[in-house]
Order: sequence, then C-alpha cells, then structure tokens
Amino acid sequence: MAGHSKWAKLKHVKGKTDAQKAKTFSKLVRFITVEAKKARGDRNAAGVRAAIEKAKAANMPADNIERALAKASGEGAELEAVVYEAYGPGGVALIIEGYTDNRNRTAQEIKHLLALHGGALANPGAAMWAFSKNAEGKLEAMSPIEISNEDAQKLADLTDALEEHDDVNEVYTNAA
Repeated sequence: MAGHSKWAKLKHVKGKTDAQKAKTFSKLVRFITVEAKKARGDRNAAGVRAAIEKAKAANMPADNIERALAKASGEGAELEAVVYEAYGPGGVALIIEGYTDNRNRTAQEIKHLLALHGGALANPGAAMWAFSKNAEGKLEAMSPIEISNEDAQKLADLTDALEEHDDVNEVYTNAA
C-alpha cells in the first residue's frame, strides 16, 4: 500500500506542531526583546522575569531565550509595543496588543483584517473604557455584552485572523 507509512503520517503531524511552536516562539521572542529593552538590559526586572517565565512555560529552549535577551541589547530593528482599539461584529469592543518594528505597516494590516471580518479600527480611548486591568496586568471586560450566534461566529473568525498575525500578541473582547 503506497503512502501508508508511519513516517509519512508523523512527518505531517510534526510539521504542523513545529509550525505552531515556531509561531509561539517568535511572539515570545518579540515579547522578551521589548521587555528587556524597556528594562535597559536588566534581567532581574519584573517584566523581563515575567516574559522569561512565560517562555519557559511554553517550553522555549534556553538558547532561544538567551538570543532574545542578547537581541535586545544589540543593534537591529527596534520593536515597540502597540495597542489598537477596534469595534467588531455586534458592536463588540476589541483591544489588540502587539509588538512591531513598523507601526504603519501593522496598522494597515490590522485595519485590513478588521474590514474583512466586519470590524473597524477605533480612535484611542474609544474601546478602552470597556476594560479594566486585573492584578496580573491582563485586561478584563467590565460589562460583557451578549451577541447573537451569527455575530459570535464572525467574532471568532476575526480573533483567529488577528491572532494569526505575526505582530499581534493578545486580543481582548468584551463579548460574553
């Protein structure tokens, strides 16, 4: 029977999981780099320690963590934290956090993804009012809103598309 080898099956499964790991690791490298630059190379700063712990929780190799810390102290593309506010299907407020080396490119790509999935970019402060920070520094919806099943599906597609983007780190919504 041609094409039914165990290795062929493993090769496809391994390729899929390796692609997911690579995407996660690249986001974590950006996160570590930005936090290390904020702390001016101090590895004992709270933000850097939290970024390293998050990387270790994702089973990121120590060599990759060290390279990310070295990248922060060296010359290269400046990564900066960006926050976009938007409204999605059903009037749901969205906060999109990420790290980018080019604000203009990322803004246009986020705007395009929002337009494809029934959302729109909002002015700063337009959606942030619906969220508050918890003790861990994560955003939580202060007053979650109910949306229809159709809008919930559109919102799920939108958040998936946003999270697939290389520059996006977290997406928060106030949908119930």
